[in-house]
Amino acid sequence: MTSEDVITGEAPARYAKALIDLADDAKSLVRVEKDLTDIAAAFKESDELRRFAISPVFATEDKVAAMIAIAKAAKVSELTQQFMGTVTANHRAGELPMIIAAFNEMVALRRGSQVAKVTSASKLTAAQLTQLKSKLKAETGKTVDMEVSVDPDLLGGFIVKLGSRLYDASLKTKLEDLRLALKTA
Repeated sequence: MTSEDVITGEAPARYAKALIDLADDAKSLVRVEKDLTDIAAAFKESDELRRFAISPVFATEDKVAAMIAIAKAAKVSELTQQFMGTVTANHRAGELPMIIAAFNEMVALRRGSQVAKVTSASKLTAAQLTQLKSKLKAETGKTVDMEVSVDPDLLGGFIVKLGSRLYDASLKTKLEDLRLALKTA
């Protein structure tokens, strides 16, 4: 389970709500949403960025300057740059992935959809994603936005987290269930 899977405390939700309000006022919600997708991808891809964000070693001013420079390099909007600076100045840079996850969930709820976090053992094809999306829509009655990631440790299959529901069709879990069943027999 990653830090993006669990929103701890209230702070990520408060920051996400504040950013939604700011983006609404600036009429740039779509742009900020795209910006945050790029930032989330940067956090997911870079161990150095994640370590830097949580490190207490750097002075706050240096950390703020660095995070704003990263945002500028990613060509995100001025609002998103300012938001990243504020979050970092408030010693919450390490919580950016959780803030982004909360933001995405709030935006999805406003649109009448839900965010499904899909983790598969290998990259899913476009056809598989479309089929999964339509099954989830039929199940929930709502449009489903998907955040897809790959975890080879699953061995095969996939796991879908949709709200409080968890659908686990991974080979790893099936083998673990079988191991436990054999242990008790």
